[in-house]
Amino acid sequence: MSVPIVVHRPSSAGGRAVTINGEIAGLARDDSDLVEFLRRAGLYDCEQILDDPLWTEWRGGRAHRYEAE
Repeated sequence: MSVPIVVHRPSSAGGRAVTINGEIAGLARDDSDLVEFLRRAGLYDCEQILDDPLWTEWRGGRAHRYEAE
């Protein structure tokens, strides 16, 4: 079973696409954008789940980094 939150690889222009339960939430440019997407999806006090592998998968780059390397 996959995790509910996927933060995809950084784009060449910066930012990372975010999907929540398979639905596109938007393009996050930093953790505050990501937290706002989660809040809009009904998750509150969610900063702690960003590093929980049962909740969040960071693909194609280091966690909390939004610029292309």
